[in-house]
Amino acid sequence: MRINKYLASSGVASRRKAEELILEGKVKVNGKVVTNLATDIKPTDVVNYENQTLRTNPNFFYFKLNKPKGYVTTSSDEKGRKTVMELLRGVHTRVFPIGRLDYDTEGLLLLTNDGELTNIITKPNSEIEKTYVATINGQIDDVEIKKLCSGVDIGGYVTKPCSVIKMEENSATTKLKITITEGKNRQIRKMLEAVNKEVKFLKRTQIGEIHLGGLSRGEYVKLNSKEIKYLNKLKSN
Repeated sequence: MRINKYLASSGVASRRKAEELILEGKVKVNGKVVTNLATDIKPTDVVNYENQTLRTNPNFFYFKLNKPKGYVTTSSDEKGRKTVMELLRGVHTRVFPIGRLDYDTEGLLLLTNDGELTNIITKPNSEIEKTYVATINGQIDDVEIKKLCSGVDIGGYVTKPCSVIKMEENSATTKLKITITEGKNRQIRKMLEAVNKEVKFLKRTQIGEIHLGGLSRGEYVKLNSKEIKYLNKLKSN
């Protein structure tokens, strides 16, 4: 098994983050620091990270959190901003976010120690739907909605076709339900900027078959058996 996948399967981090740990010289194989990402781990090898011997297939934990505005989706922040990990006060096992929500965006965030699942959900071609509710200043017409649905240029990249539904509208604002199958940085905001719309409020409400539900801001819960079954199905596909 490739070393980054081994770390992900051990619950240390996502596969991408595992690569960073390896390159930083934080991983040992059979007592020696290994920085080669092409290293294959054999069943007889002993892999250590932070003085702990790793094992594949540990007990996996899955949580969903209603991320409030004003938190960054990282374990730590060099600017001293609040992180989502500060909201998980009752969780005593190492977990990490699956993907990100930007500082000003609220809503559904999944956290786990299952690095393989993180890789599946966040890879560019995953095609897993993510639904957001966006409140914009002013109105939006059918032509602009059609542009969003067809794909817009967000700075050298044209977004894939998506679903945009107008939920509410008044003289000052419009509420939209937007479902995408990608996860580019600040994608929803950039898409709306591409049709000259300013986002007043943005919240993610669904990832695949997992819904935010009635979680209050800053509240988290373990995923239920139905939700975990859905995640295991993604891993088996």
